[in-house]
Amino acid sequence: MYAPLPVADRRARDRAPATALFGLAEETREQIAALQDRKIDQVAAVWPFTLATQVVAGAILIAMCVCAPASAGLAAFASLVGIHVAVVATVSVALLCVLRVPALRRWRPFRRNRMITLGVVAMSALLASLLWTTMRMPSGPLQIACFTAVAGTILVSAVSIHAVRAATLGFGVGAVLAVTALTGPGVALVTALLGLVGLAVVTRKLAQVDHDRELDRAEQASAGDLAVRMIAEFEDEGTGWFWEADRQGKITYLSAKVVDDLGLAGGAIGQPLTGLFKMDSDAPGTERTLAFHIASRTSFSDYSVRSATSDGEQWWSISGRPVVDELGRFQGFIGSGSDLTEKRRSEAEITRLALFDGLTGLANRQRMRLSLDKTLAQLAGPYRATSLLLIDLDRFKAVNDTLGHQAGDALLKLVAQRLQRGVGDAGLVGRLGGDEFEVVLPSMDNRDTLAALARDLIASLSQPYSVAGTAVTIGCSIGIAIAPGDGNDAETLVRNADLALYAAKADGRGVHRFFSDDMLAGAKTRKLLEDDLRTAVATGAFHLCYQPVVNTKTTRVVGYEALIRWNHPTRGLVSPADFIPVAEECGLIEAIGEWVLRTACIEAARWPDAIRVAVNVSPIQFANPVLPALVTSALARSGISANRLELEITEGVFLDETSSSEQMFKSLKGIGVRLALDDFGTGYSSLGYLRNAPFDKIKIDQSFVKGAAEPGNRNAAIIKAIVTLADTLGMETTAEGVEIQDEIDLIRDLGCSHIQGYVYGRPVSAEDALLQLAAENGIATPSGFKVSRAPRTKMLRSAGILIDGVRGDVRIRDISTSGAMIDGIAVDGDPDGLEMLIELVEDQMVPARIRWAHNGKAGIEFHEAFNLAKLNQTQGFRLRRTG
Repeated sequence: MYAPLPVADRRARDRAPATALFGLAEETREQIAALQDRKIDQVAAVWPFTLATQVVAGAILIAMCVCAPASAGLAAFASLVGIHVAVVATVSVALLCVLRVPALRRWRPFRRNRMITLGVVAMSALLASLLWTTMRMPSGPLQIACFTAVAGTILVSAVSIHAVRAATLGFGVGAVLAVTALTGPGVALVTALLGLVGLAVVTRKLAQVDHDRELDRAEQASAGDLAVRMIAEFEDEGTGWFWEADRQGKITYLSAKVVDDLGLAGGAIGQPLTGLFKMDSDAPGTERTLAFHIASRTSFSDYSVRSATSDGEQWWSISGRPVVDELGRFQGFIGSGSDLTEKRRSEAEITRLALFDGLTGLANRQRMRLSLDKTLAQLAGPYRATSLLLIDLDRFKAVNDTLGHQAGDALLKLVAQRLQRGVGDAGLVGRLGGDEFEVVLPSMDNRDTLAALARDLIASLSQPYSVAGTAVTIGCSIGIAIAPGDGNDAETLVRNADLALYAAKADGRGVHRFFSDDMLAGAKTRKLLEDDLRTAVATGAFHLCYQPVVNTKTTRVVGYEALIRWNHPTRGLVSPADFIPVAEECGLIEAIGEWVLRTACIEAARWPDAIRVAVNVSPIQFANPVLPALVTSALARSGISANRLELEITEGVFLDETSSSEQMFKSLKGIGVRLALDDFGTGYSSLGYLRNAPFDKIKIDQSFVKGAAEPGNRNAAIIKAIVTLADTLGMETTAEGVEIQDEIDLIRDLGCSHIQGYVYGRPVSAEDALLQLAAENGIATPSGFKVSRAPRTKMLRSAGILIDGVRGDVRIRDISTSGAMIDGIAVDGDPDGLEMLIELVEDQMVPARIRWAHNGKAGIEFHEAFNLAKLNQTQGFRLRRTG
């Protein structure tokens, strides 16, 4: 125990120079020198971990630079990062030697402080320059990962040396030196110097606090009785304890609670320390044994030990140092310890948590796989089914894109909570990563029960969430596979559940699907289709057909839309609706799109100069920056003028509106080609893009055209609204999918400028298109049905009629909402327009008029649209369907 501090020394604390405060000058006071030794020992205790952190972080940096894709642009930094890491590791090893090598540990504290401070200055400068190097890397996830690794290393290093105040200040000096070397004089250097000044002030204050605190402790050393009582209280109530040993390493004192934990009925006095405790050989920093330190009379710190006399689960951390008297004679050891049992349990808990998702708390992919393997392994005995649900969130990416990843993480936590509540104790819920979840349900194979659970989960996850003060609505799709029928092993079961999930997404999302063999066959068929598609691209197995686009005012053909066709040698004619999505998924759409563009331009060059050709452009093509160059090349090769080429773009390109989209529009319009917005009204975008996108034409989707001429149909109003919008914006309009001749007049009356559809002909080859243009000076002749009518239902039903007060009975052969065909009626003279009443529902007469009559049959038209559902309310004996 230290002697009371002299009055002169107590006053010296107020005028101690900075070098003394920071431990850089020789200290004559024993108390302060001991303080500096303890500070250095603190750094020595953690520095191996710091060195390991630096080496691991450096290895990660080098691995990311070397193994990153060429597009990431990190290869050029590999050698520079490697040099930095090597030098940092060298400096850190040198510091470890100063801290841990026995010969250097015998140096006076101020000398070790100087060496440590100089090493930290060099290490800090190197780490700061390495951080600068990561900031110069190409932006992206890898740059952020590299930056995080270096920043984490800097943080760990700074925390590790904070006990040595001079080293803390040296860390700041090293950073300033790095800034000076990297940027030279300037704002950055001034800012760094200001930060260094702040660090110096704070560090000096902390050093002063350390200095004063140590002197205060020395002043209070004379209060031995109080200290003893406090130590006793600490031993009884706290987790710490004390021990003392003589020159031979035999215990002269050991806290009573440790004696009890060791189960020493006869006490510990006189027993060797090494006979009571054995070390944890797996713990870092324990290469030397307790026996070595006892024999060599050297200090040791924070060694993990357990009882050498029993197999209990109690663990302690033990430290000790040699004790010498006033004459420097060795007297034995004194030390302390603390209970590590709870810490060990916490470490075990950390290991357990390695099997759980850190964000949601659910089981992670590894634990789910282990659980599934274990559950399926039980199938070898008595029959025991296991069901697997794969869940994928719908529209989750939109939340990340609009509200940010932090909101996305909060949403995933809420989803996890709902899933756990929905599944309950029936199974294990896990998160595979991203927005994918998995549920393992042992002993469950009833499809009705599984379907009900899936519907409940979909309904639950589809309810609105409150995230970041915003109401968010998403959905989910679920694929279900049941073992052993759908697979006896985890890999097969997961694959089949994934196929079922793929089918659920294909069916519109927000639904569940069970795996079936057809799905696997479909996946194989799709794979075969993909392989055949690659062959078709390589061999040029496609050809183009052209559907005419007709001006509504002149009825002349003004252009053609190029449509790709694939006549497979064994499958026959494959619909573009089947192979285009496959081409988009497997990366062939750009090659196909380029071929269509070039071929259409070349074949259109044979047509009259006034005839345009329209080519569809997929969103994937539109996102490719080389598209303008491909268009320019196709125009130059074919020789047609740019205004004869019309690129049809769907609303899908606006799902991810960026500045690159605006630049693409500018580039294409700069070439001079025309742009058409295809399938208008069927996409997911708002009308806002029409303000900026320079479209020349809007193509009205055929879903709005079909049935527009039928009475009571609202499609005509929608078409009129689109035409008005296009006229206001100075754009043309084309009605797609026109098939009935009476729709031509309607489309013309609504103001639409162009018509495209089977009413003016099916797609033809380029040669036939040339013949069409030559015939009748390009005038298009309509064909097909002349009048639109509602879908009809065939039936055989009797009904009463009333004409001019005369009653009669007829039979209804078919009926629609607008009219019916009847037989058993004879009409004299011209029947067109003859008014009548017909009893479609018992005791209810419906007004109608006769439109035609021939051979006892007649077609009638109702005055108002008739609700066919009323027929189902009548007596069954009056109605007999025939088709």
